[in-house]
Amino acid sequence: MNPKIVMNLWFDNEAEKAAQFYTSAFENSKMGRISRYGKAGQEIHGKPEGTVMVAEFTLENQRFTALNGGSQFKINPSISFFINLGSAAEIDALWNKLINGGQALMPLDKYPFSDRYGWVQDKFGTSWQLILAGKNGDWRPSIVPSLLFVGEQCGRAEEAINFYTSIFKNSKIGNLARYEAQHKPNKVGTLMYGDFMLGDQWFVAMDSVQEHHFQFNEAVSFVVNCETQEEVDHFWKTLSADPSAEQYGWLKDKFGVSWQIVPQILPELMRANPEKAQRTMNAMLKMKKLDIDTLKNA
Repeated sequence: MNPKIVMNLWFDNEAEKAAQFYTSAFENSKMGRISRYGKAGQEIHGKPEGTVMVAEFTLENQRFTALNGGSQFKINPSISFFINLGSAAEIDALWNKLINGGQALMPLDKYPFSDRYGWVQDKFGTSWQLILAGKNGDWRPSIVPSLLFVGEQCGRAEEAINFYTSIFKNSKIGNLARYEAQHKPNKVGTLMYGDFMLGDQWFVAMDSVQEHHFQFNEAVSFVVNCETQEEVDHFWKTLSADPSAEQYGWLKDKFGVSWQIVPQILPELMRANPEKAQRTMNAMLKMKKLDIDTLKNA
């Protein structure tokens, strides 16, 4: 059964290479299904028939999809992934793999919040925050996506946490740590760190007043697998805040974060025989919000 939320990474013809790189770097990992572009929608996606469209992979029980979407969007550190590891040796070993061809955003070192921590952007642009897992705190999964609220969005991390947890069932807010007077220029009371759970997926949200030359974009998105049309309608209505960004099940919320609201049956329809899959793709490319009955009837 598909998890409720899956991480999607956008690449330009490097999706399969990136997936293979990540599954070679993480011990508990595996490659999944490879989907390829057909003739349908070629005038939109511009990809030759048979080239890789999506590479699925799993890292530490966290599902990812890597999409060859084109050159429009580049992954940046506005959304990164916390990696909670049990020892400094594990951190060092993974760091040495991820830094190969990449760059350190925060050097691997001892910090006030962790005895061993480093922030690395790998050669494909994805950034990872490696940190020692807390021994006395609440349990958290090995991989947790992190949203960094910067620029015009800075100061809205807690608002986002409250908003998202109001939309998803079985959600809860975890630990919140706020900036204090000694943390200037960050505004007192905004979030230094906060985590929250949507369904069975943990997230982190943080504010940063520092100058950053990036913001949320479509290069990292969150795929919400919906069982019913009512679910599709609910998430579409509550999350979508930018009509110009609505296409093929994609939307952008009021914070600029991108989501894909997808019927759970869609992968099954896309894996049908080539003729049926092409009809499904043709139908989907005419939609903004996806309609389950129309996809099935195609």
